[in-house]
Amino acid sequence: MDTRERLIESTRALLWERGYVGTSPKTIQERSGAGQGSMYHHFRGKADLALAAITRSAEEMRARAEAIFSGPGTPAQRIITYLRRERDVLRGCPVGRLTQDPDVMADPTLRRPVERTFVWLRARMTGLLAEAQAKGEIDSELDPAATATALVAVLQGGYVVARAAADAEVYAQAIDGALGMLAGHAR
Repeated sequence: MDTRERLIESTRALLWERGYVGTSPKTIQERSGAGQGSMYHHFRGKADLALAAITRSAEEMRARAEAIFSGPGTPAQRIITYLRRERDVLRGCPVGRLTQDPDVMADPTLRRPVERTFVWLRARMTGLLAEAQAKGEIDSELDPAATATALVAVLQGGYVVARAAADAEVYAQAIDGALGMLAGHAR
């Protein structure tokens, strides 16, 4: 892995663990094994490096989701597979956690990849739910956009309540509850 990649990957890990303020250039350099000159050779500063790291995390999250959303199974099965896929629940979502970081949310440039990821996720799930309706898997009274938004909220909220309880099972209960409500609309 070259220096630029080590800097991005180290920043991704630090943002997930410590947030933007807790991620200092010195800590990034120590974690990556890169010198100050190398960091500033590849990036204009901390914000530029953080943007690269956030963008990478967002792209990876979308790619993992898309692999499931475009995979085998009915539209409803693909949503269920996505919601139940293995996650590091007690660490939280590397993209979703950034919404709790006031410095990231206050900076439109840093916020943009986070915002785009959740817009994409809601839209992609809306499309799958609409497809499930068209195929007769779920009833037509269900609002695909509202349901997709609720499922994303349960997923992200599941991380929060599981972390608060220090119990990954709480996340599984949140997902099971949401899927139980969705099953009430299955045909």
